[in-house]
Amino acid sequence: MDKRSVSACGDAQLDLFGPGDQTSGAPGTVASKPKVDATSPGVLRHPQANRQIQLQHQWVAYVFRRARRRSIGFVVGDQGLSVAAPRWVAMAEVEQAIREKAGWILRKMQEQQDRNRRLEATRLVWADGVEFAYLGCSVRLVLDPVASGAVWEPAPAGPSGGSILRLGLPAGAGGEQIREMAQGWLQRQARQIFEQRCAHFAPLLGVQVRRLSLSSAVTRWGSAGADGAVRLNWRLVHFGLPIIDYVVVHELAHLRVMDHSPRFWEVVESVVPDYRQRRQALQDDRVPRFS
Repeated sequence: MDKRSVSACGDAQLDLFGPGDQTSGAPGTVASKPKVDATSPGVLRHPQANRQIQLQHQWVAYVFRRARRRSIGFVVGDQGLSVAAPRWVAMAEVEQAIREKAGWILRKMQEQQDRNRRLEATRLVWADGVEFAYLGCSVRLVLDPVASGAVWEPAPAGPSGGSILRLGLPAGAGGEQIREMAQGWLQRQARQIFEQRCAHFAPLLGVQVRRLSLSSAVTRWGSAGADGAVRLNWRLVHFGLPIIDYVVVHELAHLRVMDHSPRFWEVVESVVPDYRQRRQALQDDRVPRFS
């Protein structure tokens, strides 16, 4: 299941001018030359920008490259706009294509900026007392030199507080050491939970998981192959069980239907009737940044 889509967070891509559909440049259109300081705060600038253009009163500094391809392609990623074009397409045509899609480009760049701000807000500072989500609930990390490895203490009954993850590390442990130990524990928990949920849902869907592995992908929550191999992103362990179950069912359903046709969604809905709400929650919730 790909997180990268026009309707969801992540890189957005758009290809223009398919084979046999070239559009000539507008009369008088010339290649962009530096007109403003590309480092100005008012410029939406890619770090490796080598060209810039004004779109709806907004300057955009973008990466342009020639590529062995048959069409002009745009990618709006977390760093900004990248444009690739065949060698035979004039720069005037490239700029015309960019201007024609100015609304789409600016909208996607704004969405990406918003996403980057949300991601930055979730960055964890790995130290004694930091809190993060596990199965949708808050966990407080405690450094305890007498603890053996990583020990999870579930939240007690009543309003006394959340759960605790004790790490057998000294008080002066560095952030990287803390992060690695906590992440290792989360990954072990993720594998155990995923195995349990796959074992529960596979018979309901009439499929068999032949190999289950963890993923650390940036842009995908999971994937499934025709050979019965399933990969699930360990970061799902931050979410509550209903969201985890939705992703598990989504990937297991691909073992029956290897596309996102109406038939595929019927398979998902047969097991998770409220999959639309769970899918939306997956898009809306924030996942801690471990870097």
